Parts: sequence; C-alpha cells; structure tokens
Amino acid sequence: MAQESKVSAAIDATQLAAIKEKLAGLRTDLAGVLTINLTGKDRKEILKMGDKTLAFVEKALEFANQNPALVPGYINLDEANKDFALAKALSDIQKEFTPMVRGMEDTKMVAGSEAYNAMLLFYGFLKEANRSNQAGVQAICDELQKRFPGRSSRSATK
Repeated sequence: MAQESKVSAAIDATQLAAIKEKLAGLRTDLAGVLTINLTGKDRKEILKMGDKTLAFVEKALEFANQNPALVPGYINLDEANKDFALAKALSDIQKEFTPMVRGMEDTKMVAGSEAYNAMLLFYGFLKEANRSNQAGVQAICDELQKRFPGRSSRSATK
C-alpha cells in the first residue's frame, strides 16, 4: 500500500530564484525601516499596540492634533504621528505576510514530515535487508546510522 501524501508540489530553481529576488527587493525597500532588533526581554517589557489599542491611539492622536494647546511640551506630536503611521503601515504589511508565513510553515512541516517518514521506512527496509546479508546494503546502513548520533545499532549490541 502506497503512502498517503497530503502535499505534492514543487518549487523549481527558476521559481525559487524569482521569489528570492522579490524578497530581496522587499528587504531593500524596508531596510531604512526595519532597523530595530529587540531582545526577548525588550519584547516582554515594551508596551504593545494591538488591534484594540490601535483604535485608542488613533482617536487620541486625532484629539491631540485638533487640540495642540492641550499637548504637554514633553510629547513630540509630530514624532507620535510618524510612529503611528509607521506602526499602522507595518501592521498592514504584516497582515499580508502572516497567512503566507503560516502556510509556508504548515506546508514545510507536512512536506518534511512526509519525506522524513518515507526515508525512515526506507531505512527500516534497508536494516532488514542488511540482516538478510543483502549485498551492498551494509555501507548504506552504516552511513545512515551516523545520522542518528547516540543511538547504537542493534548489530553493535549483539
């Protein structure tokens, strides 16, 4: 009985090169923007603006812009407007990428799982063939066994 395959697709070298070129273009386009590299601690401690707080910030900025006399001198309203516009634009871009990234992760996971499972079955078949002293199998089994460090082969423990 043949193995079931949930994914049967391919990205050829031409497609991969085109995708990488487009991604390089995006990296170039965003190079002046994506300049921050937060640590795990920074990510945990920083105030976060999600969809719910976005509406608050947008409305508060609207009021601040309409009433500049009420804005304390220690708040740089121009910078706050600029930061909000950037956060909103990046959020829009991220919303486009998120489903693609999730799809890539899921498809990669399934494709990798299917390939790994198929080769584990192949390896199991080879080990059985090796136990039957089939010619040419020992060297392949020995090479593949190296890919499982810390696991001794059954023939070594006999």
